[in-house]
Amino acid sequence: MTPERVPPSVPAGLRWSAATSAFQIEGSRPTGSTGRSIWDDFLERPGAIIDGSTADPACDSYRHPEADVALAAGLGLDRYRFSIPWARVQPDGRGGGDKTALDHYSRLVDLLLEAGVAPFPTLFHWEMPSALEADGGWLERDTAERFADYVTIVADRLGDRVRQWYTLNEPAMTTLQGYAVGALAPGRQLLFGALPTAHHQLLAHARAASVLRERGASAVGLANNHTWVLPLHDTADDHQAAALYDLIHNRVFSEPLLTGTYPDLESLGLPPMPVRDGDLEEIGGSIDFYGINFYNPTTVTAAAEGSAVPFDIVPTPGAPVTGFGPEWPIVPGALRDFLLDLHVRHPDLPPVIIGENGASFPEPPRAGRVDDTDRIAYLAGHLAAVGEAMVAGVPVEEYTVWSLLDNWEWADGYTQRFGIVHVDFETGERTPKASYDWYRDVIASARAAAATAVGR
Repeated sequence: MTPERVPPSVPAGLRWSAATSAFQIEGSRPTGSTGRSIWDDFLERPGAIIDGSTADPACDSYRHPEADVALAAGLGLDRYRFSIPWARVQPDGRGGGDKTALDHYSRLVDLLLEAGVAPFPTLFHWEMPSALEADGGWLERDTAERFADYVTIVADRLGDRVRQWYTLNEPAMTTLQGYAVGALAPGRQLLFGALPTAHHQLLAHARAASVLRERGASAVGLANNHTWVLPLHDTADDHQAAALYDLIHNRVFSEPLLTGTYPDLESLGLPPMPVRDGDLEEIGGSIDFYGINFYNPTTVTAAAEGSAVPFDIVPTPGAPVTGFGPEWPIVPGALRDFLLDLHVRHPDLPPVIIGENGASFPEPPRAGRVDDTDRIAYLAGHLAAVGEAMVAGVPVEEYTVWSLLDNWEWADGYTQRFGIVHVDFETGERTPKASYDWYRDVIASARAAAATAVGR
């Protein structure tokens, strides 16, 4: 191992994981009117996907789960985060579960357990059944009840073997990008009118958590997308803009889970949440761990007078960027700063899991071996930031690389590659990159150090 690839020093006891999501890797999409999700609908909109691609076959993982399990086991992972698509399991969002789909995920769970890797499913990774979206989707409170029914179907089948669960992935992105600005499915443009979707997702999580615990779950949480928000200028207007963006991206989703309250929205001229008696008590007691997906900081400045929203997101000065360009700056210390600030705000923070962390860089579509030194540097920097936060007392228990595989990257189609395993989307061939070997060595080194510490 060359010096620049020596694994970073990480405090002992950290668990190790890697993640994927169903729509991005599985392929085998539905051809009829049922089993469709909002993403099946969204990708058919002209111009919605940058390269005009579809999510078929992607990595063809639905037909070849063994290949992914072997890669997860080869890393020495403690847990593998994958998602179970609501629309595949319950095609219309109501009624019984699809036996073929449930059989598939039951087999995937068994394959992981046989390989010595704990399954860590996500129950909603943005795949709302189209039929439920037609009835209002997350804008409707009833969708929380529908989600609990779906979770019951899955837990009844898998709960005898699966003990840890994520309920939702990144409700902030569903609210902000899916319902507020329309950059992601379902493609609505409601601006601040999207905020009720935040409450209904958190309520759905809480209802699902109760279902899962009744069926033997030992740890339930969700994965919030978080960012460290920076003002562009040291001015009162930019600090106010940064505080507002921090509120709607971070605190609207963290504070109900961690304190049982929402931040004060109305004083900022935002609509109140559609809270009913008992909702916040239910949400506030619903997590066993706090999941954080983190990729980059966000720099904001005050918007021009008369703008529809009072802030603009701008490039972070002086920061290198990933394949996404200025919208994804690379500042590893921002993860440390976010974790430290969260712990200050919430001294009784439950165990923290980094549920996603990774980066996309330009790579050839067909390649044997990818020497992705940029990705290794990104991951090493962020792992070091996690270690610094842990030393300072933040209770981080698990770190997850996004992603195990190159995949279909939502509205960016096949133009972005996050994987530590290269995928040739024409042949399905999987080739571990240098970052795969690096991550395997990090895990082995951390385990060896922990064993040595125990033996002293």
